Amino acid sequence: QVQLAESGGGLVQAGDSLRLSCAVSGRAFATHAMGWFRRAPEKEREFTAAIRWNSGTTYYADSIKGRFNISRDNAKKMVYLQMNNLKPDDTAIYYCASGPGIRDLVRSTRGYSYWGRGTQVTVSS
Repeated sequence: QVQLAESGGGLVQAGDSLRLSCAVSGRAFATHAMGWFRRAPEKEREFTAAIRWNSGTTYYADSIKGRFNISRDNAKKMVYLQMNNLKPDDTAIYYCASGPGIRDLVRSTRGYSYWGRGTQVTVSS
């Protein structure tokens, strides 16, 4: 089993920044890739960003490219999502996820086996 715990969400104003953190514990060898997804009210969960533990290769959704940055600290087993220039449309519950890193599924919820409980991000206009 892999346990994931997100933190860092909150209420901010448009244009502000937030950094989300995801702590990974358990059988970390099963987690070749880490992803951040988000679910806005009345919408489906959508891919935001992902990173591979070994290579550091990153993937981003077009909607956040240039504003968000995903990073990882292998030694601490932490993954971060730095979110800059936040917009009201970024309001959502943000979830951390881990999975085997299958290339064609890295942007899909189907590519992840373990999920955190999520952290709420609210951006006011």
